[in-house]
Amino acid sequence: MLQLAASGSVADGDWLYADRQTSGRGRLGRDWASPPGNLYASGLVTLRHSDPEAATLALVAAIAVYDTLKIWTATQPLFIKWPNDILVDGAKISGILLERTNDAIIVGTGVNLSFNQPNLGRAITSMAALGVSPPDPKTFLETLTEVFANWLLLWRGEGLAAIRTAWAERAHPIGTALSAAIPDGGRVDGLFDGLTQDCALRLRLADGSQRVIHAGDVFLI
Repeated sequence: MLQLAASGSVADGDWLYADRQTSGRGRLGRDWASPPGNLYASGLVTLRHSDPEAATLALVAAIAVYDTLKIWTATQPLFIKWPNDILVDGAKISGILLERTNDAIIVGTGVNLSFNQPNLGRAITSMAALGVSPPDPKTFLETLTEVFANWLLLWRGEGLAAIRTAWAERAHPIGTALSAAIPDGGRVDGLFDGLTQDCALRLRLADGSQRVIHAGDVFLI
């Protein structure tokens, strides 16, 4: 999708999906196991001058994946972990990775429908592992593209306020204990204290002070 976007061969709103990936990767270059039966898809958003900050598309994508998953997993305890991982009772079921080339944002999306890789050192699940009969990936993607398009329109038309509210309604609750591995190699532990106006993560530290995290790898503790 990055290559197609760079060549101008795809348009805003186009999606590309694979039955499987041979070199799937997640955040920080981590391997992403990609056997048949799960969703592996990338959507294109072409930035406009009037758009909000591009990084906040991570929240738009998270809301869209959450809402799509809820169609099939209505009784499951889903929530979003900042900024865009979808967890079920603490186990990851979906990951989203944004990449940029010029004014094109690629929204890489993986959802564990039929398979979850074991022994990763962290809790992972899938719809099948939850006892839910998963849709085929193409059906899931058809729904996801419609849901994403609707949230994208809201992001562009009304800005971040509505997105922050929708994200918070689907996220871990205020006071959730989180640990953030930040880019300088440090780690910040604290309690979730909501989002800033620009959708950065706020943590309440043990001494009562507040720390704002704009980038980092966040874990439940």
